[in-house]
Parts: sequence; C-alpha cells; structure tokens
Amino acid sequence: QVQLVESGGGLVQAGGSLRLSCAASGRTFSSYYMGWFRQAPGKEREFVAAIRWSDGGTYYADSVKGRFTVSRDNAKNTVYLQMNSLKPEDTAVYYCAATLRPLRADRRGEYDYWGQGTQVTVSS
Repeated sequence: QVQLVESGGGLVQAGGSLRLSCAASGRTFSSYYMGWFRQAPGKEREFVAAIRWSDGGTYYADSVKGRFTVSRDNAKNTVYLQMNSLKPEDTAVYYCAATLRPLRADRRGEYDYWGQGTQVTVSS
C-alpha cells in the first residue's frame, strides 16, 4: 500500500524559508513522478512542482520558479520542497502526490496517490 507522509510545514514570516519533506513507502518509486500541490482556503488545489524520480527532471509552476526547489533522496525514499523567499500568497496546505507516466506532470488528475497535507502559513 502506497503511503505518502508530508512534514515540515509551519508558520514563517514573509521572506523566510521552509523545507517540506514527503516520505514515500509501499512501492519502488524509481519510475514515478512525485508532485507537490497546494490548496489555499476557498481555492482549487494547484500544481507547485514535480520531479521525475528516475533522473531528477523537474517541473515548476511559474509562480514559484526561482524560489522553490524540488529534490529527492533515493536512499531515504523522500522528496523535498525547499521554499525560499516565501510570500503571504504561498499560504496553503501543501500536498505530496505520486503517479506513473503522467501525460503532464502538472495535472492534478494524473496523480493516483496523495499525502494528508501539511499547513504552510506565511505572515506579512
């Protein structure tokens, strides 16, 4: 059974940094794409970033390019989202997700497995 567990969320001031972790278990993820999505109150869940586990290829939403970095640690079966220069509009629940061979890595509907989410709050 696939399990994705996020951690690392919290409260930070604008301009600060946080690193989210997603511990993956229950499968060999070497062929998977791992995505990060976020959902703010009253808004739809949106794509943030994704990484292709096999070769580390990455994808980013325009709103986070240059500020966020997605990476993975093969030995720990963990994916990270390093978030720098945080803004109040980054406030949301952040979710980790996994899928095999998506048509597009930024499409929410392509992902089969989801974590429970971790809250990130950025104060102004």
